[in-house]
Amino acid sequence: MDNRDTASAFLRSRRERITPEQAGLPTYGQRRVPGLRRSEVAALAGVSVEYYTRLERGNLRGVSDSVLDALAQALRLDATERMYLYDLARAAGPAPEARARKREIRPTVRPSVARIVEGMPELPAFVMNNHLDTLAANPLGRALYSEMYADPACGASVARFAFFNAAARRFYADWERMARFAVGALRIEAGKNPYDRELSNLIGELSTRSDAFRVLWGSNDVHVFRESTKRLNHPLVGDLELDQETMSLPDESGLSVVVYSAPPGTAAEDGLKLLASWSATAGQEQRDAEPTSNPSTRKL
Repeated sequence: MDNRDTASAFLRSRRERITPEQAGLPTYGQRRVPGLRRSEVAALAGVSVEYYTRLERGNLRGVSDSVLDALAQALRLDATERMYLYDLARAAGPAPEARARKREIRPTVRPSVARIVEGMPELPAFVMNNHLDTLAANPLGRALYSEMYADPACGASVARFAFFNAAARRFYADWERMARFAVGALRIEAGKNPYDRELSNLIGELSTRSDAFRVLWGSNDVHVFRESTKRLNHPLVGDLELDQETMSLPDESGLSVVVYSAPPGTAAEDGLKLLASWSATAGQEQRDAEPTSNPSTRKL
């Protein structure tokens, strides 16, 4: 899909949220549009009204970095929004066929990365892609997100779990914040790769099946997952306040290692220990319940 509509909606939403007072502009009489006029943004950015109108119609192809910087300053974009604007401009540049071919390659979890995740038995750890799919998890990670993994409709997708499974609104103590972050992260990825068919299908599915997602997507807000504190309500161990660290792999896979931890001496640390004990017991019971092979059929 072309990213003109996305770029247009983003620029318009950023323009409409700024008041003339915030921009240091005088106001005269009653204004019929929210936020700034196009002519005012153009003046602040040092470009013609005609040129800015072209940009707000979503035509970012060939826009120079200096113009993007001026536009970001005029629209008072934060660091994440500025990066997103650059991504939109870059995505408008190369030939669509080249980008489409690039996104056909699905990233996979390298064995060494899987060993790192498995090697942290006391911490919930995951490998996640830019679509918010968990491609790998250690036993404690699966135990922490047991409700997501128990729902086949989620497909180990944090986004589907958040918006399709009713349990998510209890599991995430601040569901609204988490939902905004998830939507913003997907929007950033869509800005980088507008021709990613799998991502487009996911966004379409979420928009069709979830009113909440559709409303948040319409806000055009963006977010980058880094460090944060997650307040979770696990069905077995109760409330957990965990620190989340997201570490991007140093390659072009777009994969990240996500690790949760609890400060020493806290109730959350005790909760993780209890969850780890339960996970180990449940895993052993599952292994014990598996049928053993018939010795007469074993190869010698």
